[in-house]
Amino acid sequence: MDVTPILENLNDAQREAVTAPARPTLVIAGAGSGKTRVLVHRAAWLIDVEGASPHSLLAVTFTNKAAAEMRTRIEGLLNVPVQHLWIGTFHGLAHRMLRRHWREAGLPQNFQIIDAEDQLRLIKRLFKNLEIDDSRWAPREIQWFINAQKDEGLRPQHLGDEGDPNRRQQIALYEAYEEVCQRGGLVDFAELLLRAHELLRDNAELLEQYRRRFRHLLVDEFQDTNAIQYDWLRLLAGSDGVPFAVGDDDQSIYRWRGARVEHIHQFQKDFPDTRVVKLEQNYRSTSTILNAANAVIANNLSRMGKNLWTEGAEGEAIKVYSAYNERDEADFVIGRLRDWIDQGNLRADAAILYRSNAQSRVLEEGLINARIPYRVYGGLRFFERMEIKDALAYLRLIAHRDDDSAFERVVNKPTRGIGARTLDLMRQYARANACPMWRAAGALASDDLRGRAANAVAAFMSLIERLDRETTGLELHDQVDHVVYQSGLVEFFRKEKGEKGETRIENLDELVSAARSFTPDPANEMSRLDEFLSHAALEAGEGQADAWEDCAQLMTMHSAKGLEFPLVFMCGMEDGLFPHQRSIADPNGLEEERRLCYVGITRAMQTLYITHAEQRRLHGMDSFSQPSRFIAEIPDQHVEEVRPRVQVARPMAARASRGSRSAGAAAMAPGNELGVRLGQRVRHKKFGDGVILNCEGQGAHARIEVNFESAGTKWLVLSYANLELM
Repeated sequence: MDVTPILENLNDAQREAVTAPARPTLVIAGAGSGKTRVLVHRAAWLIDVEGASPHSLLAVTFTNKAAAEMRTRIEGLLNVPVQHLWIGTFHGLAHRMLRRHWREAGLPQNFQIIDAEDQLRLIKRLFKNLEIDDSRWAPREIQWFINAQKDEGLRPQHLGDEGDPNRRQQIALYEAYEEVCQRGGLVDFAELLLRAHELLRDNAELLEQYRRRFRHLLVDEFQDTNAIQYDWLRLLAGSDGVPFAVGDDDQSIYRWRGARVEHIHQFQKDFPDTRVVKLEQNYRSTSTILNAANAVIANNLSRMGKNLWTEGAEGEAIKVYSAYNERDEADFVIGRLRDWIDQGNLRADAAILYRSNAQSRVLEEGLINARIPYRVYGGLRFFERMEIKDALAYLRLIAHRDDDSAFERVVNKPTRGIGARTLDLMRQYARANACPMWRAAGALASDDLRGRAANAVAAFMSLIERLDRETTGLELHDQVDHVVYQSGLVEFFRKEKGEKGETRIENLDELVSAARSFTPDPANEMSRLDEFLSHAALEAGEGQADAWEDCAQLMTMHSAKGLEFPLVFMCGMEDGLFPHQRSIADPNGLEEERRLCYVGITRAMQTLYITHAEQRRLHGMDSFSQPSRFIAEIPDQHVEEVRPRVQVARPMAARASRGSRSAGAAAMAPGNELGVRLGQRVRHKKFGDGVILNCEGQGAHARIEVNFESAGTKWLVLSYANLELM
């Protein structure tokens, strides 16, 4: 058999992984080392060379985009259709399994998936029903608690209050939430995974059936698995399964949402015959960038260990800029970005990374002033947009009258005279009679409500019944189109003046297009509409809302994972900000912050700038910080200090704490003999409070640039300004 097409263009380590014998395999894949290629070629090798049935493979990814890419590439390699293969996200595959075995899972056949927003709305409604004081108990905190327990595989009955009344209340709310979800046939994202795990764990015959079918388990981004995901994989593999896990312990950055880097070490204990293959050749970055990343991550003790290398160019040194404050930092970044654009490069090939979302404000202001188009990566996704969720709620209610979340979302949208008091009456009736809001509305409209409120509720229910009748038998996209227009949503958003209203209507039209292009799974026994609604719920939180355009990219370090850019700026590299203050004293937290730094560095392909500020105003507070310890971990031979435009005095506290790398960069500022410094807050009799941004000249001729809160930026002659120092 000719195996050349499958193995061509693979390096030695990739080839070793792809052709590994049928036993548990752990592939430690460094940044930019071709992990997706290895997964795809492994699947092709198993099918085409080892003779495995395509239906014996189960491939798990962390995004729908990655799953779609894997399907396309396997299909291209083998020239066989793969749409029926079990390739998808953990949530997607769990959903598929639950739809097939809804009885065994203890779910209604038409169970509905709720996203994070619907889940929070349900919890808030639960608070009202139970008369819980939300000033003491934050709904988001309870949402986090519930999801965290589910991620660990724990139901309310598994939890002890440990004598803590607060924990006792959290457990009680978790239990009440579960009752509401079970009664309404609602399944949140964490429940998908937990319920799928319990389905296999508690049904020996079914578990054995799936173990016989899925002998080969391919897992992407293995370092990001949480407890329930890993337990589900381990359960499915059993003693005869052949798991093939690809991950990078150095890129495990999601501990805060339950990911456990320890699973990479645990894998070798749970599967004693594990073969470990390391992919260390990088195809993305220059050797300078890789050497810097290697040096930083080497300071972490609990890692498998690997050393990225490349056959590519050495590349330019990493530029480190010491800014006076966050505005000086933004000016520097935007100036270098402008130079990049002027050299004919695409704006979209440049990324500005930061540790905290709050840092983007000053950067965005600078980009707006410089008239450089930009995009904040990770904004609202398509299926998360308000108008899309409104339309989907109508569709959900048409399909399932007992969907309380959908009912509450659209019962008065567009506004039809159903106020808060009427809604409260419905909730009370539903709670007292253990029935859905729809039934409560019908009962109240017939008996208890009077006048306008009764007419409005009856008209709404009549509208839903009519939409149901009119869309029965229509093609999916015609159903969506009819509901979008006949519900009144288009007319409602048309009244929203300006571009925003037009955009909302365009998005609703795009929802119709999404329904037209939707491809159902032939194996599912759901209605086309139900399958589309489930697809929309699973897609929420993935993909970007806007079409591609040539914009500079702004994002957090976490959002940057998996992306690459020729030019990267890592901003705010200061102790207390990055690494974050809450992680500095925690060895595990500090190691995760260092992994996040490693991820940031390895996003850069050609040019990397690292910036830090000696003074930063963030969250309304001024702080003086030392440069991030991660900067000092980069060897000097890979770093080039970028000097400030003018020589100025740094604040004494910052000067005293600076390391040797920046020593000597702070000379006397123009006008410093008069007792001012950059970043200092001052008050002017006419212009009010402001911050010193710049200085030039000496002695009596010294001028300073001050950004006043109410009067904007002004240049003043220092000796005549009569400034009050603050």
